[in-house]
Amino acid sequence: MEFGHHMEVVYQEEFIRNSRGVQLFTCRWLPSSSSPKALVFLCHGYGMECSEFMKVVGSRLGGAGYAVYGMDYEGHGKSEGRRCYIKRFGNLVADCERFFKSICVKEEYVNKSRFLYGESMGGAVALLLHKRDPTFWDGAVLAAPMCKISEEMKPSPIVVNILTQVEDIIPAWKIVPTKDIVDTAFKDPVKREVIRHNKLIYKDKPRLKTALELLRTSMDLEDSLSKVNLPFLVLHGEADLVTDPEVSRALYDRASSVDKTITLYPGMWHGLTSGEPDTNVEKVFSDVIAWLDHRAHERPGRSPSIRSDIADEAIADEASPSPKVMRWPSGATTRRQPSGIFCFGWKGRTEPRSAL
Repeated sequence: MEFGHHMEVVYQEEFIRNSRGVQLFTCRWLPSSSSPKALVFLCHGYGMECSEFMKVVGSRLGGAGYAVYGMDYEGHGKSEGRRCYIKRFGNLVADCERFFKSICVKEEYVNKSRFLYGESMGGAVALLLHKRDPTFWDGAVLAAPMCKISEEMKPSPIVVNILTQVEDIIPAWKIVPTKDIVDTAFKDPVKREVIRHNKLIYKDKPRLKTALELLRTSMDLEDSLSKVNLPFLVLHGEADLVTDPEVSRALYDRASSVDKTITLYPGMWHGLTSGEPDTNVEKVFSDVIAWLDHRAHERPGRSPSIRSDIADEAIADEASPSPKVMRWPSGATTRRQPSGIFCFGWKGRTEPRSAL
């Protein structure tokens, strides 16, 4: 995939161990000839990984002058752990926080702005990172984030109760019915086949505990959308059949952030950066980079190793926020009919599907 002029990027990999002793894969894309404008931390989707699936995001943002860091969650990609078994969603968030903050405290980065970038389930990870430490992050880019379930699509309490009773007996069983959603998530047929043949991506049925953790996380986030107050850009394809654009609209409407932007792309599908034709991908990255460039600036005297509400409030006062903006691309006037799909891929009340 070729884009316009951008600087050379250095790619590196490293394994670390989390607090539970599990070896986790990390990677980074760094501008080779200059100090980065700011830090960007990738939060990948369910079943996905960073080194291959999010390579376009890393190299594109790295080429735009950002230091981009990613980590495969436990059980995902090149990290250790039972494949796509999420025992507790909070573990993924804690692992990301520990790794991301370890980068922020590096001497060369201590005064750099830091942004989260989350796709689908990774959007939930990003929002929960913000929830854990509301003043730490300077902003987030959220592509089709998992943060709400449509009221009419919430599973029956009876069904949830039954599944909850057996989740500790057969937590890792792949008993949740699923369909292959690659065909409906990624528009470009060539890119679709590359994704289908990526052995690092989990394509089997979701495990029972994992499905329930995704459900609980979505409902928890939905209840706290009004507490989201960091600057954010939320992106969604209007023709997304995997996650409903109304989810992103709800986030935009309810969040208390002063600086918030929503962009809906007519005709685009779920995989905005990985499955669209190159011209569409370029449009998305153009919007993302323009948003980041407007907010990436040095923060003198900052000490990210210490949580200081007073210091961070002073910094917040120092940076005048952009006005509340709702930006609609030309032609984005059609209303999308409800797809009957949960924000993390559950369709209807009895047929959960894997999420991206």
